[in-house]
Amino acid sequence: MECRAGCAACCIAPSISSAIPGMPQGKPAGVPCVQLDERLGCRLFGSPERPSVCSGFRPMMDVCGTHRGEALWLLGEWERQTS
Repeated sequence: MECRAGCAACCIAPSISSAIPGMPQGKPAGVPCVQLDERLGCRLFGSPERPSVCSGFRPMMDVCGTHRGEALWLLGEWERQTS
């Protein structure tokens, strides 16, 4: 599965405990990453500054669903269940 352009659910729904440039304490669940651009793309994509948890994420149907709204819900639900 390929990432959906303009989705960014993985950059919004889950918490990220790793430091991110501009978010040294990480990112709380439900808060958009400061590295998202206006088209919901990652400004750090391909950069060594990108956290390994982000570069290691792979889109899969069970977490991304069939559309952005479903991805936000699924990732948010995983976050709630594991918090």
